Amino acid sequence: MNTLVTPLQVLKLAFAEGAYLPTDTVTEADIAAAEQRYIVPVIGTALYEKLLGGAYDDFRADYLAAPAALFTRLSLQPRLDLRTGQCGTTAPKSDSGQPAGDDARRDLLRTLRAEARALLRRAALHLRTHRSEYPEYDPARDILNRCTTDGGFVQIR
Repeated sequence: MNTLVTPLQVLKLAFAEGAYLPTDTVTEADIAAAEQRYIVPVIGTALYEKLLGGAYDDFRADYLAAPAALFTRLSLQPRLDLRTGQCGTTAPKSDSGQPAGDDARRDLLRTLRAEARALLRRAALHLRTHRSEYPEYDPARDILNRCTTDGGFVQIR
């Protein structure tokens, strides 16, 4: 499976330094799903396919790697907060730590979403202002040019 970032990049870009997570925590399927849900509606299928093919490496690294990693974490985080096993769904708990409360988990997701959206808007702005460099990008199909949610308000353009 081909994605804009690797699982290792997601771990490095979206998780805190020193946070221990096994390398198989993030899969390429997780990344592909996040990219399809959040990145492709902004940059379009044609540009996405070009990026997967190796074109525009600087744009991918400088503008899309971080939001792709953050959106992947946003999708994964609820699964990381819970475990499913023989006893059903449980929250991890050990002698050295307690599971975060609902408010803390909600705040984390809100922060991840806000940061990822801001970085994706930055990428979209770069595409719009450098339109001639990315002929595959169609601003009319960019969902951020049609509808955004800011501060809890839906804005239709």
